[in-house]
Amino acid sequence: MFTADTMNGKTILITGGGSGLGLAMAKGLCRAGADIVICGRTLEKLEKASIEIGEQRKDALVKFYSVDVRDHEQVDQMFNSIKNEIGSLDGLINNAGGNFLSASEDLSPGGFKAIVDIVLHGTFNCTHAFGNYLIEKKQAGSILNIVTTYAEHGSAFVLPSACAKAGVLAMTKSLAYEWAEYSIRVNAIAPGPFPTKGAWARLVPDSMLEKMMIKQNPSKRLGDHQELANLAVFLMSDLAPYITGESVVIDGGESLKAGQFNFVTDMMSRKKLKMAFKAMKPKK
Repeated sequence: MFTADTMNGKTILITGGGSGLGLAMAKGLCRAGADIVICGRTLEKLEKASIEIGEQRKDALVKFYSVDVRDHEQVDQMFNSIKNEIGSLDGLINNAGGNFLSASEDLSPGGFKAIVDIVLHGTFNCTHAFGNYLIEKKQAGSILNIVTTYAEHGSAFVLPSACAKAGVLAMTKSLAYEWAEYSIRVNAIAPGPFPTKGAWARLVPDSMLEKMMIKQNPSKRLGDHQELANLAVFLMSDLAPYITGESVVIDGGESLKAGQFNFVTDMMSRKKLKMAFKAMKPKK
């Protein structure tokens, strides 16, 4: 679907781009022709990631900045540095995040604040700075926010993340309408289970949890990083100029399990289900 010049001439900033899904999207965008800027808090991780990204394309420009997105002053300084050192920026992917499992009654105010600060405040800080940059230059641009499937319907045991991601989803839709007059598109991706080293250590530390996660997914597998990267490239590219305000779910159908009778797929095989349904039919 993509060629080496799909994103040619565009420079994209990915927050939390030093590892996991952020790094996967950065690599995918680079292969499609984009120049890449990544930011995060760990300098060593960013240095290693920038080398991996640069290996995707010989002529790629790859820059990195050590930034805490929770601090709006650091974010502003980063954008000033990008303007001075690179000269232009066309897209922003808000990927930086954090999460952990906890019974909600056991949450501390500090624990709740830590996640909301990174996910919601961090996304606002970067979006606000980038939006003003585009508006000042009278330049079109694209923003992509990484949310989650439970941003709409919530989830037990990840209350801070659910609240923060719901806020980011509302931000996505609000700004998509408000900033459309500036030719700024704002979309979101809502990933289901995509294994990453960091997230899995905090959220899926036991192999049994992973097996249960796979079992409840109608596709019976976890997501592949390249699948998410492909979606990100499409939404950030000129292939999707009329798409804004959307949150695209990519979860193998996991979130559809909310259907009232979907649970029966866990009870028995499809063959046995068909036999049971046939037996339930009223006789004429």
